[in-house]
Amino acid sequence: MGQLCIEKPKQKHPENTLQELNQKPQNQPQTQESSLLNPNLTEQEIKEKTQIKLLDSVNTHQNQAIHDIYQILSPPLGSGSYAEVRMGIHKVLGITRAIKIISKLKASNEEITRVLHEAEILKKLDHPNIVKILEIYQNSQQIFIVTELYTGGELFDAIAESQHFSEKEASTILKQVLQGLNYCHQHKIVHRDIKPENIVFESKDKRGTIKIIDFGTSRIFDPHQKMNQKIGTPYYIAPEVLKKKYDEKCDIWSCGVLAYILLCGYPPFNGKSEAKILEKVEQGNYDFNSEEWDIITEQAKDFISKLLEKDPFKRYTAEQALKHTWIVQQNDDIQNQLPQIDRYLKNMKTFKSTKQIQSAIYQYIVNQFSTQEDKSELLKTFKALDTNNDGQLSRQELLIGLKKIMNEDEAIEEVDRIMKDIDQNNSGSIDYSEFVAASINRTKFLSQDRLSKTFKAIDKDGNGQISIDELKLIFGNGLVPDQIWKQIMHEVNDKEEISFQDFSELMQNLAF
Repeated sequence: MGQLCIEKPKQKHPENTLQELNQKPQNQPQTQESSLLNPNLTEQEIKEKTQIKLLDSVNTHQNQAIHDIYQILSPPLGSGSYAEVRMGIHKVLGITRAIKIISKLKASNEEITRVLHEAEILKKLDHPNIVKILEIYQNSQQIFIVTELYTGGELFDAIAESQHFSEKEASTILKQVLQGLNYCHQHKIVHRDIKPENIVFESKDKRGTIKIIDFGTSRIFDPHQKMNQKIGTPYYIAPEVLKKKYDEKCDIWSCGVLAYILLCGYPPFNGKSEAKILEKVEQGNYDFNSEEWDIITEQAKDFISKLLEKDPFKRYTAEQALKHTWIVQQNDDIQNQLPQIDRYLKNMKTFKSTKQIQSAIYQYIVNQFSTQEDKSELLKTFKALDTNNDGQLSRQELLIGLKKIMNEDEAIEEVDRIMKDIDQNNSGSIDYSEFVAASINRTKFLSQDRLSKTFKAIDKDGNGQISIDELKLIFGNGLVPDQIWKQIMHEVNDKEEISFQDFSELMQNLAF
């Protein structure tokens, strides 16, 4: 395999590595305001929407200092003009995270808006191949975005270091990228800067899970309206983006470029200057004539041609690309590799959370404590059940899975109850985080040690009681009315504080 013939930026910019091709400021997509602020809602509607807000695992902490919660380590993992990334250890939970620190003093208003826009986009996404934000803190001078820590490095470096990328290795990576993008596109979100620098490995195992990162150029799109900003990175940008008239399929073109590079080590559209590269992109001509392609299968070449189709109307969608013979045949049939599927589906069957606060705290524990090892087999099961690759489990997909462990009549009877208990955000499907929480070993996750650490993390003043104000800091976002908090607290006892004994009994009820 040839060496990667793409020059990587000499300085790593955690805040953004995109090449903007026009000088016009980027219009930021509109985001919906919380309907909890709507004064016309009935008390019952407020209760229902409160549950959704309680289960939002990403919270912006306005009144907490991050240094009280995390020990931030040196040196930085990466730094740029107005941001840096450091590791941080949660002082109570003992868990290591990545913390992106943005300087409000060094960043322009547009740059800060872009950072916050990226966070808002990521808060909407819940997929195993997309970076996960856990918490956001800010003060007058800085914004702190806490995410999972990924230790495997960038795909760019893996390509540069590798002397050989087999078709199986390449297809495994591309399948995960396409699954993440299919989920995004189903949720009307386009990334617009897919490239090896924005794809990282979760761990040192390059055969493991990849994550799509850097959603700074992403936006919510209208499927009936073309986008018109010329934005992206020259090697990977789609021809129609240069013409300022494009849709979400610009991401698929970028995947085609990525596939080409993975298999031969150099880009399909190359040149000695940015202008020459863009000229070749606009023409859209590429070939498989060099000797590196002699050993590549016709299926792989056909797959690339479907993604690098110049006409966006004829170009594959992410869903179509995932069904291409090359992707399907290169990836082993995961349905035959699931010895744990019975156990996970039985865990889902027995999961029943009866209280809003119980659900919220349990999701918090799973988000904080679940490791890559914990989720490895769960991820295989989730993707095996997710037959249409949209990153969610529908009622029908779950029903098919349940039929593997019980007869059809029992499965039909069980599926609606499971959907009701597990679909905590009432989306109509089971999201990845909901699946993990319901399927994981609850006895392990609700050990006395973890319950004690979680209680201490919530009990900020250390008085041995969790108050409404302390719950607000973790789950409230300032949007849940006090009377609703009192009702939620009364699920546990008739007081406005929760002792550790109450807390432990509440959570251990989930384990059995």
